[in-house]
Order: sequence, then C-alpha cells, then structure tokens
Amino acid sequence: MTDISNIPGSENFVKTEFINKGFSEDEKYYIETSSGEKLLLRVSDISELERKKGEYDMLKRAASVGVLTNIPVDFGLCNDGKNIYQLLQWLDGKDIKSVLPDLNENEHYIVGIKSGELLKKIHSLPAPENIEPWGIRFQDKIKHCMDVYNANDFKSPHVGPIIKYLHENADILDSRPQTFIHGDFWVANLILNPSGEVGIIDFNFYNLNYGDPWFELGYTMPWEGEVFYSYYFTALFKGRFGGDPPFEFFKILKYYFCVICWITF
Repeated sequence: MTDISNIPGSENFVKTEFINKGFSEDEKYYIETSSGEKLLLRVSDISELERKKGEYDMLKRAASVGVLTNIPVDFGLCNDGKNIYQLLQWLDGKDIKSVLPDLNENEHYIVGIKSGELLKKIHSLPAPENIEPWGIRFQDKIKHCMDVYNANDFKSPHVGPIIKYLHENADILDSRPQTFIHGDFWVANLILNPSGEVGIIDFNFYNLNYGDPWFELGYTMPWEGEVFYSYYFTALFKGRFGGDPPFEFFKILKYYFCVICWITF
C-alpha cells in the first residue's frame, strides 16, 4: 500500500482503514480526523493525473446540482509526485445491492423512485457543445466490440443477427442528445443513507462521462446471477422520467440491449 503520511493534513488522521472493495485500481481509505470529519481518500498513480482531474471536476459538478455523493475536499500530488490523492467527504450508508434483500416491495418502490430522481439530476448536466455526435461515437463503440470479437477464437451463433440489426438500424441514434452520465449507475454504487436518501459513489468512468442518458439506463438492470427486484427497477425508470417512459425510449433501449447482450457473449 502507498505511504499516505505526506498527504496534507494527514497528521490529523486518527483512524485509517484500507477499503478492499470495488473494481477501481485506486487505493481507497476510510479516514476519521481529530476534528470528527469522515473522509474517503483515493490514491492513484501519477499516470492517471488528467483523468483524475476530470473525475474530481465531475464530482464537483454533480454536487452542484444536488446529487448526494462524496463531495470533493482536496486534490493534489503526494509521494514526491508519484501519486495523486483525492480527499472526499464520506457518504454514510449501505449500498442498495446489500439493502434490497431486507426490504419489502413497497420499500423497493420508494428506493427505486429516489434512485431514478437521482439519475435525473445527474442527467441535468449538459455535455460540451463541441462534443462529437452520439451516433458517430456509438458506432465507434460497436466497431471496437466487433474488432475484439473477431480477434477472439470463440464465436457465437447469436452474434450475426445482432450485428445485422445494429447496422440496419444505426440511424436510430442520429438525433440522440448527450448529457453528463455516471457510467456505472448500478445498485452496488448507490448508497441508502441513514435518513433514507439515495446517493451515488465511484465517478471513475471518466471516459464514459458524456453520452445519451438513455444508454445509461440499459446498464442499471441486473447482470446474470443478480436478483431482479421488479418493484425497484420499475420505480427507478418512473423516477427518472417523472412517470412512464415514452414509447420511443423502448425502441432506443432495444438497440442498446443488443450491444450490451453482445458484450456478454
């Protein structure tokens, strides 16, 4: 583990716990200070500097529109410039993935509505005006998936019809808007705090932070082996749209599901 003793303010750390959780390559620590603050410390390699600057800025932007998250406290270099540190406010609570099994269907619905409303706040942040059109960006993603698939020895009989459908319907994305997106909005990154509000952590998919907000909804659904809580996911979509999704949404989601399913083969 990285030496964190030269991080500014570390002399006030009275409790430090390493967090062995999540898929990020960051080293993460739970911190308590002498003044009673609870913090999250993330330490990254210096090669990630520009990416981490962007991630830190995204957190500030999300907090500015009322997204409950790890509010930024400090950012800088440590260990003679070999590492980057981020100090963030700790978000108290439990991840929704671990909470849902203990809740009833009515509670699933309430938490789902709050999760969808949270996602709506995230999607209220606009993408840069000069960003490349989403249809072009997504076709590049499909091409990358195809290159990876073609380089793999494994071939599935289901992929051919999927590729055909994607090519024949590519224009469905030509006019899709782009906003800020979280990039990994699923139940393990959603936090139910002690007061019953829903927050979000892990804004570390910086390469995915702008795109069609409807694309993100495809990744909110459970993966293979995970439990599908119908009341929660129905409410999440209702919370995101402020009611039932428009019919056009399901046509777009079908296109995205083809890509998501293809990736899992």
